[in-house]
Amino acid sequence: MEEGVSIYLVSDSNVDTAENIASIAAAHFDTFIEKIKKYPYVGDKNQIEEIIMEAANDASSIIIHTMVVPELKDYLLKKAQKFGIKIVDVMGPVINAIEDSTGISPHTNLAKNSKEDYLKKIEVIEFAVKYDDGKDAMGILLADVVVIGVSRTSKTPLCMYLAHKYIKAANLPLVPEIEPPQELFEINPKKIFGLTIDPKVLVKIRKERLKSLGLDANAIYASEERVKKEIKYAEGVMKKLGCTVIDVTNKAVEETANVILNVLKGGEIS
Repeated sequence: MEEGVSIYLVSDSNVDTAENIASIAAAHFDTFIEKIKKYPYVGDKNQIEEIIMEAANDASSIIIHTMVVPELKDYLLKKAQKFGIKIVDVMGPVINAIEDSTGISPHTNLAKNSKEDYLKKIEVIEFAVKYDDGKDAMGILLADVVVIGVSRTSKTPLCMYLAHKYIKAANLPLVPEIEPPQELFEINPKKIFGLTIDPKVLVKIRKERLKSLGLDANAIYASEERVKKEIKYAEGVMKKLGCTVIDVTNKAVEETANVILNVLKGGEIS
């Protein structure tokens, strides 16, 4: 049986670069990666100690790192050498070559900024999940953007996409039988984006959704009469709010998100 290797990816920012290089390199050998352990945003020597001790107990371990902060980078190298762990510095040769050619020292605050960006993104993604589908009206007051519309207009994936752009987005379904929460009428309408869609397209989307769930595609939920009623009601609410309305018929989530981002910057709907 072939012996696999265990790869430990270590970085003081994200580990994407190290992971990509490890995958490409491993593809050139008749072996397999037994496990990959990722350690992004390593910021102190205690973390390095823990990584080294785990790798030291694994006979087939290789550390691939993109550490930039000199003190931590040197400490990782010395500890790996002490325990006889194979270690590869991915960024070092490139950074050294640029430094030698330019005489300029590399910035060491990039790792901190990357970590802050990462934590911010996690925060807004968690916000989108917490305030998805009108779970808590408090999200309407806290959000940067509130997305409203009838069922199956891609409100949830749109909010997740916006979260990756560092925007706190909450969404709320509009249903004729349920009054929208009062909070929706208390915020600036410029923060609200209503999604509308061609009824025939929505009927098709809902029928496919029902089929995927093993349900009757002819249910009232997907009937043309019901869909038209919901859209008419939703557009009435949007008009009352005075919010921006976006027709998402045949629009990809990215396109809708770009419309919202453009409006937030002071632009107009194209």
